[in-house]
Amino acid sequence: MTITQLQYVLAVAEYQNFTLAAQKSFVTQPTLSMQVQKLEDELDVLIFDRSKKPIAVTEVGKKIVAQAKNIVNEASRIVDIVDQEKGFIGGDFTLGIIPTIMPTLLPMFLKTFIRKYPKVNLIIKEQSTETLIRNLQDNHIDAAIAATPLEIEFIKERPLYYEPFVGYIPRNHRLRDVQNLKPQDLDVSDVLLLQDGHCFRDGVINLCKASKDVNEEHFQLQSGSFETLVNLADEDLGMTLLPYLNTLELDDSKKKNLKHFDNPPPAREVSLIYHKNELKIQITEALIDVIASIVRGAIAFQDVKIISPLNQK
Repeated sequence: MTITQLQYVLAVAEYQNFTLAAQKSFVTQPTLSMQVQKLEDELDVLIFDRSKKPIAVTEVGKKIVAQAKNIVNEASRIVDIVDQEKGFIGGDFTLGIIPTIMPTLLPMFLKTFIRKYPKVNLIIKEQSTETLIRNLQDNHIDAAIAATPLEIEFIKERPLYYEPFVGYIPRNHRLRDVQNLKPQDLDVSDVLLLQDGHCFRDGVINLCKASKDVNEEHFQLQSGSFETLVNLADEDLGMTLLPYLNTLELDDSKKKNLKHFDNPPPAREVSLIYHKNELKIQITEALIDVIASIVRGAIAFQDVKIISPLNQK
């Protein structure tokens, strides 16, 4: 039994197809199939039921796959131990970032991180929170930046910063003359929202629910970007809420439409999240150090009220 054989077993279990598993493992299909067969012969069990389409994992195979994940992770940890002992911070590191954070945060820290840690090959993927969680569990990414708290058993959350919500109020809106916003001022029926799947949308909905009952049937005008929401608001189609960092790049004419909340303002907690197995933890710590130090200078707010990204009923 070898680590490579176990890695091939995990690939087949995930993709339920020998050809695709071979492609993802960067080997030929005959090579992968032969190694899996060799392991099955050694153990004298069938790990996969090849008669089914897609390929299914047998009952004993499920137990083997679960143990294989542990073994492969622990084998990877040996490399981490050596790297940490040598003080080496380098190698491939895949970082996922949710869409409502990536456009503003990535330009702030990427150049600094690359300059400070040139031996790290940072692979960045924009993905939804749901996809990030699944990929962390399957070890397809090493860490992610997302709105928290998520409170998932196998994930560790390390807060990076707290980003207040800011109102964008067009000139003809009913809240135009309000000095500072309060959650109870909001009526979700005229708040322009991001489309389903964005945790910032869920945070806005939860903020509105905190102050009044919400009829979700009113949620009809949605968009995939904050820029579109701002443009729609300028057409008097409603107001919207923006994360604080998104307001910094607005031109002066649009900044006149911004209204802050009374203290403490509602905010989202932005964290670097990673699997509790803590693989490549030295790179994770380096990311936390760089991002937190840079953003700390951009967001001066101290006291905030954290709004959960979970759309809790």
